[in-house]
Amino acid sequence: MKTIEIDFEVFKGLTAGLLSEADTYNDVIRRMLNLPDAQASALPGEVDNPGLPAVATVAGQASGIWLSNVFFPNGTLFRATYKGKTHRAQIRNSQWIDELGQVRSSPSDAASAISKTNVNGWRFWFVRRPYDEDWQRMDALKQ
Repeated sequence: MKTIEIDFEVFKGLTAGLLSEADTYNDVIRRMLNLPDAQASALPGEVDNPGLPAVATVAGQASGIWLSNVFFPNGTLFRATYKGKTHRAQIRNSQWIDELGQVRSSPSDAASAISKTNVNGWRFWFVRRPYDEDWQRMDALKQ
């Protein structure tokens, strides 16, 4: 697979063009260029990775996780301060990993593990993706 470097505005535009979690950036670009479906246009034996979608990458990040229609690539960092202590987490191997190395199922699951109560994780955590210049609260990404 080849990597194509794109800027943040292009990445945002491509992400906005995704129709579902199963949709890929390659699918978005094919629609923009009015090209046929990749599988339909390939001759037998021409698909390099059958069954694996082509994915555009940003700064070398090809995988991560989708949470509530927001993509968080591997390398995304999270932080939150609770009762004076800063807690951290990250996306690694397409999973949310807390600072103790535990896999969490959602931002709220991670926040609840810290606070020992039900918490809206999107309001609890601040995030910095690999291509972001600064930290922002997670819920600002749900627009």
